[in-house]
Amino acid sequence: MMNAPAACVGDPVDVIETPALVVDLDLLEANIRRMADFAAARGIRLRPHAKTHKCAAIARMQIAAGAVGICCQKVGEAEALANAGIGDILVTNQVVGERKLDRLAALSKRIRLAVCADDGGNVDRIAAAAARFGTVVEVLVEIDVGTGRCGTPPGAPALALARRIAGHDSLRFGGVQAYHGSAQHIRGHDDRRAAIAAAAEGLRQTLDLLAAEGLDCRIVGGAGTGSHEFETELGLWTELQAGSYVFMDGDYSDNLGPDGQPDRRFANSLTIRSTVISAPVPDRIVTDAGLKAMSTESGPPRVVDAPWARVRGVSDEHTVILTDPARRPGVGAVLSLIPGHCDPTVNLHDWIIGTRGGIVECIWPVDARGAVL
Repeated sequence: MMNAPAACVGDPVDVIETPALVVDLDLLEANIRRMADFAAARGIRLRPHAKTHKCAAIARMQIAAGAVGICCQKVGEAEALANAGIGDILVTNQVVGERKLDRLAALSKRIRLAVCADDGGNVDRIAAAAARFGTVVEVLVEIDVGTGRCGTPPGAPALALARRIAGHDSLRFGGVQAYHGSAQHIRGHDDRRAAIAAAAEGLRQTLDLLAAEGLDCRIVGGAGTGSHEFETELGLWTELQAGSYVFMDGDYSDNLGPDGQPDRRFANSLTIRSTVISAPVPDRIVTDAGLKAMSTESGPPRVVDAPWARVRGVSDEHTVILTDPARRPGVGAVLSLIPGHCDPTVNLHDWIIGTRGGIVECIWPVDARGAVL
């Protein structure tokens, strides 16, 4: 059961109950426009990853700005967003198990859907599910371009898998998934560029082999918030799958631009609004937002209102902050925290509260919250 929202439309931000997931709409809209303009100016398609926000309202904003569709990571995410009206979804993951594959096949009858695969046996099982439902499922070959996670090796193994997909009447070969996830948080600008250049070698070899056999790629997907400019300049990828740019987070904020300074092209639009509930000693305060309100596996939150403060630790219900006694926020003060990682933070909340000019303008459900199946 969903919790009640922490505010009502029209409320001043001061009355938002905490902890709450809050987005600055001006910054969110600017981030969406910036990425859409980047893709349009370079003639590349944008298919943002919705695992970041899990929210149909934001997906619709991205599509209205020019995105061709969205990415999801789980069948449950795709179902939730399809139910909310999103009609073009790529599941950028392996889907394994008969029940999940039946759900995938059923969904492909309602929307334009594609999925990734890196295993021949699973390709056959996707084909069987599609045949059971009387549909054709589009399948991309996922290749490992450096992350060391999912993905068949590039080159001949990828070609063999593409042939297998193309050999099934109930499947349609859709292209290649080539996402270098671990490159997204390489801090140095030139080091990130080098990682993507290395990824491109395996991708180029694979595309050449596919082209030689007449296997056309509708999608050559990949790229993220930390690397999209590099995939674009190499000219091999046809779709950008960046997701975190809409919100940004503490971890992405540490990436460096070409000048060696933190890259600030996209703003931190998402914060956790929290209240100081204890100030027991002069140099320490405690807020009501802990691990049940935000993810910390990519580092502690940043304190927007007190940049001099240092987060000492985060537990289930509390964040302990060390602060300058002369500038210590008192009990009842409200602080905005930038989470270390936006994606799993959003998944902890039922609602995103959108604010503009100090007023709550909208409240959006996190449609795919908890959709891990």
